[in-house]
Amino acid sequence: MYLNSGKAEENIKVGGQAVIEGVMMRSPHSMVISVRKPDSSIVVRDDQWRSLWEKFKVFRLPFLRGTVILVETLVNGIQALTFSADQAAEDEQEGDNQLGPVAMTLTVVFAFAMGLVLFVVLPHLFTWLLSSALGRELNTDNILFHFIDTLFKLGIFILYIYLISLMKDIQRVFMYHGAEHKSIYTYEAGMELNVNNARGFSTLHPRCGTSFLILVLLISFVLFGIIFPFVPPLAESKLLNHLLLIGIKIPLMLPVAGISYEIIKLSGKKQDNLFFKLLSWPGMMVQKLTTKEPTDNQLEIALCALRKSLWHESRWQENSEQNPREINIYKDFNEFLTKDPSEVSQEAQGLEN
Repeated sequence: MYLNSGKAEENIKVGGQAVIEGVMMRSPHSMVISVRKPDSSIVVRDDQWRSLWEKFKVFRLPFLRGTVILVETLVNGIQALTFSADQAAEDEQEGDNQLGPVAMTLTVVFAFAMGLVLFVVLPHLFTWLLSSALGRELNTDNILFHFIDTLFKLGIFILYIYLISLMKDIQRVFMYHGAEHKSIYTYEAGMELNVNNARGFSTLHPRCGTSFLILVLLISFVLFGIIFPFVPPLAESKLLNHLLLIGIKIPLMLPVAGISYEIIKLSGKKQDNLFFKLLSWPGMMVQKLTTKEPTDNQLEIALCALRKSLWHESRWQENSEQNPREINIYKDFNEFLTKDPSEVSQEAQGLEN
């Protein structure tokens, strides 16, 4: 996953995510998913995208926009994964089996609920129970409580990444993750978006979603360590008291996400600054688990998504009318490059809704 990038002279921001046998790229007004099909052809789906920022300008404010970005990234990611799984399957049937609004809402709510359980509820209860079992019960007014709590969160995250990395399909997703970062680096450097240029860049990027999640853990440690010493006991029952404290932590994750996003954004702009390098270092190290060196074929897929997303953004700036979804299939990367996007025919009519 990649949260934001921008080419200075054009100021076009692009974010992305690795999916099953493909990459999703999103600019401010488009979302493009590029997938390598089992027959080695490339399917590219283009969607118009409008952020909540378009309707509610208040969400552009610092420390609010991070939460919006997080929610929209999750929604886009689920959409892209659904499409890529359908296209990459060996026994695929033609179709664009996207989740409906109700199913999408339930999926996002479930994902957030699981995230809160794994990274807020369980670590908090584990820290309390562990300290009690060791004969030195810790409460949230002690910084050591939040330190152990954060270590447990980090342990869950790294263990999860390690376990899924044992799966062959996930290893390939991590390779596409590396391809996504390399293509973004090529764009940021102002170089032509081709495989030769992209090949030489790193698979690690300071604005990666992995770095964002690590920052969320670190910022929550600092913020909770500052706030909770001033929170008095909320109930006589120890269990109920800790459940109520967890209830305070959950809404506090919104400012934590907002602060983390602002830091990630600054880190990307100030990559030569020692302070921001130090802030980025933990996330960059964890990216060594979530990214792998891609093949040239995988770089082609990432470049397809990036090039098409940038082209759609330039077209949007010229004409902001509604543009229908387009799904096209290319024999290979060379065919993608030789066809002018404005003249590409609908070769995959059967894939459209």
